[in-house]
Amino acid sequence: MSNRNILRWIIIIASFAIISLILWNTYVFFQNFKAEERSKMKVWSYATSDFLGNLNDLSANVNPVTTHILTDSLSTSTPRMMVSSDGAFSNLKNIDTTNVKDINIYLSNLKIKFKKENNPIEVKYGNTIYGEIYYGNSPLLNKLKYYPLALLLIIILFGAVVYFFYRSSKVATQNKLWTGMAKETAHQIGTPLSSLIGWTEILKMENVNPDHIIEIEKDIDRLQTITDRFSKIGSIPTLAITDIITETQDAYHYLKSRSSKLIDFEFIAPEENILVNLNAQLYNWTIENLVKNAIDAMKGKGQIKIEILSNEKFVHIRVSDTGKGIPKHLYKQIFEPGFTSKKRGWGLGLSLANRIIETYHNGKIKVVSSEIDKGTTIQISLLQL
Repeated sequence: MSNRNILRWIIIIASFAIISLILWNTYVFFQNFKAEERSKMKVWSYATSDFLGNLNDLSANVNPVTTHILTDSLSTSTPRMMVSSDGAFSNLKNIDTTNVKDINIYLSNLKIKFKKENNPIEVKYGNTIYGEIYYGNSPLLNKLKYYPLALLLIIILFGAVVYFFYRSSKVATQNKLWTGMAKETAHQIGTPLSSLIGWTEILKMENVNPDHIIEIEKDIDRLQTITDRFSKIGSIPTLAITDIITETQDAYHYLKSRSSKLIDFEFIAPEENILVNLNAQLYNWTIENLVKNAIDAMKGKGQIKIEILSNEKFVHIRVSDTGKGIPKHLYKQIFEPGFTSKKRGWGLGLSLANRIIETYHNGKIKVVSSEIDKGTTIQISLLQL
């Protein structure tokens, strides 16, 4: 494991430990605060018991401390009320009943709510039970209760920002790499290509068999096409309104004429033209990559079908083969740079196709269906004009 990965794991583990510590301390603080509120409520219940007991004992005087506690109202923000043995409500504190239509129903519902939040405290003087005090959480305690969730949400959002920043940086780096490699490849091919064109002109003057020169010129044209493709990958390509059927048919005929006779080709398309915004050279390259991958999957023998389907909004180009198939968990992974099932492959063909269709044409490319040892269908979707 590299030092960078070790450092990354240390940061992740340390962050997790800090978050856990903050959440634990918040929980402990919440419980302590809740226990403190209950202690205050018990003091208030003792004062209420003492006050009610002294009211029944005419010879006794009310303790000034009791009066102070009841009038000062410990924990003034805590909503509370006393429910007598016969079910009557009294001593309401921090409970607003101004706009309540039926106070008894409202207080009965509040009693149930308070009981869920805190166990009621008995009001008892000697052997006489006057009732119970029901109290809820104070506004501060309610806010504190949601603090861990708010903190967790902030942490998740922060993590999402870091992730998307890291991802965008990675994509930007990959884009620079793609651009650099494409431009360098186009440059490297361009130098010997210029030399080949010059040598071809010399061969023409030397009265060499014209058929040989024609074949050389075909290869030169092919190299120029490849150079042009790589130069477009390294920059934003120009899109033009194009008939997708004609363009696909041209790619189909080119590939069919240069493939093994053991491959059975089939082309299905509507009669009418279908117009899309397209860069013809890059699109042909995509079809070429898909067909070559299909031929490799069939080990040079089988059936390839190119079918064009359309609806009101999109045109779908499907390339099907009778090859070895793709496991379902690899449907998306096959379009990632570097992924390959070949021993000598670089894993760039399908990733290039993905980049050309999705990045440059705002389309979609995906595996529609695949069965092991039966074949695969890959679909390109483009917006119709």
